[in-house]
Amino acid sequence: MFFGAVANLRPKHLRELHGCELDEAEAFKAKSRQAPGGATITVHAGDFLQLAIERRDAAPDVDGVLGNPPFIRYQYLSAEQQDRARLLFDHYGLAFTKHTNAWVPFVLASVARLRPGGRLAMVLPAELLHVLHAQSLRSYLLASCSRILVIDPETLWFDGTLQGVVLLLAEKSAGGTTLGSLAITKFKGRMGLGDDPCSLFDSAQFIDGASVSRKWMPALLSESERGIIARLAATPQIKRFAQLADVDVGIITGANKFFLVPDDVVDMYDLKDFAHPMFGRSDHVRGVIYDDSRHAENRKSGLPANFLWFGTTEKANLSQGVRRYIESGETEGLHKRFKCRIRKPWYDVPSVHVAPIGMLKRSHHFPRMILNRARALTTDTAYRIRPTVDAKPEQLVCSFVNSLTVLSAELEGRSYGGGVLELVPSEIERLLVPWDPRVPCELEALDRDVCGMSRPEDVLAAQDRRVLRRMGIRQCDADELLAAWLKLKDRRQRNTGEEDEVDPDADKGVPTPAQKTRRRHSITMKKGVVAPGGGP
Repeated sequence: MFFGAVANLRPKHLRELHGCELDEAEAFKAKSRQAPGGATITVHAGDFLQLAIERRDAAPDVDGVLGNPPFIRYQYLSAEQQDRARLLFDHYGLAFTKHTNAWVPFVLASVARLRPGGRLAMVLPAELLHVLHAQSLRSYLLASCSRILVIDPETLWFDGTLQGVVLLLAEKSAGGTTLGSLAITKFKGRMGLGDDPCSLFDSAQFIDGASVSRKWMPALLSESERGIIARLAATPQIKRFAQLADVDVGIITGANKFFLVPDDVVDMYDLKDFAHPMFGRSDHVRGVIYDDSRHAENRKSGLPANFLWFGTTEKANLSQGVRRYIESGETEGLHKRFKCRIRKPWYDVPSVHVAPIGMLKRSHHFPRMILNRARALTTDTAYRIRPTVDAKPEQLVCSFVNSLTVLSAELEGRSYGGGVLELVPSEIERLLVPWDPRVPCELEALDRDVCGMSRPEDVLAAQDRRVLRRMGIRQCDADELLAAWLKLKDRRQRNTGEEDEVDPDADKGVPTPAQKTRRRHSITMKKGVVAPGGGP
């Protein structure tokens, strides 16, 4: 495919065309192609990562890179491929994580092969902009390239997939200590993909790489929007979340369906002495308050609103009904699961304690904290929040919902399956929160707004008046922050999912459809175009 694309371009000075293909039959087909302009074709049949390791000490010798590397999570790579990925990270002095994906070392090795002034073009997951495991790669790209242009499509480009992608274009720098510049250009459909890449670079609005050294999401904002955020973040009344509260993961059971049950299961096995109120899903709490009345509604609706905590009591000392229930879990093999089998007894769940505030790990429109008036427990689908400042939890819950905070959540978090926003504790700790305990707390009004929400932007606009405006933030700034959040939220929800989509087989070690994608590897060209990934 890529050899054909190069032939169509008819490059004038192409001398050597090099490819790498894992599939031997496809490699043979590639070798039989007619190279444009009399150039020679060399195809390596094997793993591109192995080839990259063999040549890692060679001087950069490539003028162009073109490809679509495989999107395969680290745990689904073979042991040999995992070792090769780690070796490449170590060789280039980059932090390695087992959360990485095959495309990351592919891009890393490809950029390293480029001569100064050489260019790269690759189809990559949209998570390039924000996912934590690509932080090393983003830093390497900014340090190695003079200009980086990301083509960001407004729709899914590939029919029949759930994978949001971007097109990464980069130009290798001549060295030095100055970070490169970054631009993100939005594309409607596929219009413009046939344009001269030079014209795309010339028309793009680049920003200093130092301003996006962690995640590249801020490049999606305008200069004015970034300026407002920077100006507010420098004021004493805007805090990082870590200055206001601690974030702790919820209870890790190892078998949520066993430990979280509705009332009929409690009654069937006489478990009432071990049942405790809990919430942990969006259908458990629609607003920002979880109290006894809402807990009663959940129980009446048949939701799994009971957390079973058996403690260390030996099974033989429990009642007949409780023993039957525990044995039903053993029949399903739950006691053999990793989190369960390391416990004695296996049903003694650790770290069971109540926090004054809960926060769901994932959100559809915007994240919100939940005042835990019912003193309910939460599993690891939610975080446990404890204020560290001298203020009531109600104040923190109320101050958290506003355009500045939810915009910073879009910049810090990542898209999960179905366009859902996910935040991990380290990302929550960086959120910007307006904080002035003197501002009246209108928690009940916020709760009504969220419960009856039809347009999330209306809820945020009301909260901006209650929180941001009362703290002296200008209406024009609040309006611009709200518009910026809506822009990023709509972008996140434009796709039906990205690589980290929820998959029912995920716990069974069965690859998702995206992970079963054929592992095509790499093409390299000297004095022309180089294409790692996607096959010739």
